[in-house]
Amino acid sequence: MRADETRPGARPESVRPVHADDTYPAVRAEAVRPVVQRASVRGQILDALRTALVAGELAPGEVYSAPALGERFGVSATPVREAMQQLALEGAVEVVPNRGFRVIERGTRELAELAEIRGLIEVPVMLRLARTVPAARWAELRPLAEATVRAASSGCRATYAESDRSFHRAVLALAGNAQLVRIADDLHRRAQWPLVGGPVSRGRADLVADAAEHTALLEALIAEDLTVVQALVLEHFAGAS
Repeated sequence: MRADETRPGARPESVRPVHADDTYPAVRAEAVRPVVQRASVRGQILDALRTALVAGELAPGEVYSAPALGERFGVSATPVREAMQQLALEGAVEVVPNRGFRVIERGTRELAELAEIRGLIEVPVMLRLARTVPAARWAELRPLAEATVRAASSGCRATYAESDRSFHRAVLALAGNAQLVRIADDLHRRAQWPLVGGPVSRGRADLVADAAEHTALLEALIAEDLTVVQALVLEHFAGAS
């Protein structure tokens, strides 16, 4: 068996930050996706770390070592380190020499800036699509909008984050611009990371309200009511900040 393969029967444990006194409370294991059997161990670990990050299980400002995380996931440090390097490129963590990776501390100003940039990119595209895409195409997106409602009802921030981005990607994909979708999705992912200084800020009620805007927007697009579409789009991105 290769060093970076999941050991048979191994059960991923919780992710825990590295401290000199080693007293930081362990992260809840159930908040991190279990490592499933797939070809890319690195991809599995990256997915699990992203989920833990969005759920607030990787605490802003804390340092995590690749060997410690690898031991808890049942893999070598190599795929964990590679996944962490990808998160560093995305701006989620920063390298701490000889220690590991520190989760970036984000404040409300950064969140507002991300919301502003997303609005500048996505709002004009959505309004243009509202005038050009036929109602039947919008109706095809109903299952994705409904999925965001179910995810929001679960109260799981990580589950909702993925379904939220899936809906937005599908909408923007109608523009036929792959680079637009990639850039917008990266900004959206960054906007979903938790803020420093406490627990995850958005509760179940906030997620449900956000998901309801998806369904309302889609119904307005299907009805070709451009006035309502414009109001809902602007409100949705204003709420993102």
